[in-house]
Amino acid sequence: MLDAPAKPKLLSLDDLLKLGKGIEIIDGQVLQKSASGILHQLASQNVHHSIDTYLNQFNFGVIFSTGLTYLMLSDTKGLKNSFVPDISFIRLENILPMSDNTKPYPGIPDLAVEVISPGEDADDIQTKLRTYLAKGTEQVWLVYPTTKELHQYRRDNNPEIRIYRGSQTLDLADLFPGFELTTDQIFAIPEWALR
Repeated sequence: MLDAPAKPKLLSLDDLLKLGKGIEIIDGQVLQKSASGILHQLASQNVHHSIDTYLNQFNFGVIFSTGLTYLMLSDTKGLKNSFVPDISFIRLENILPMSDNTKPYPGIPDLAVEVISPGEDADDIQTKLRTYLAKGTEQVWLVYPTTKELHQYRRDNNPEIRIYRGSQTLDLADLFPGFELTTDQIFAIPEWALR
């Protein structure tokens, strides 16, 4: 009779903090976030700036750029998932109380934006996507700067996925009422970056 494979020991929050920045835990596996290039950063900045400008007018939530770690409602003694999205948004009424706001955020984002770099593992991306939605994230956007595509996944499955390419306006009515964001804005690349 074969023995069942041993389950990997899950890291605690203290263990995660000792590892430093850019570390994610995906289904119990510890991974270093991929290095990013200029196209990645420009697309990320374009999304962040557009949403931040909108939120400054209406102030019903907060947007974060790369660096905020979400514990995804995991037990801090054994972290099954801990994600660092490129951009994230939380509605003010959904922000969880924290005993120490210098540590990773215990909850989930309402919007997670993952800007995909060449070399990122497709299985890891899909596992993160499914985990975000299963835990309650309203929308997940996978942004592909090299192909200039945005894949919008919605928790309400309406529809399950929308793929935006070319000059299109994203459907954001549920998340950001009255806000218009286009693929042209997201993938606007300055001339110097195209040389």
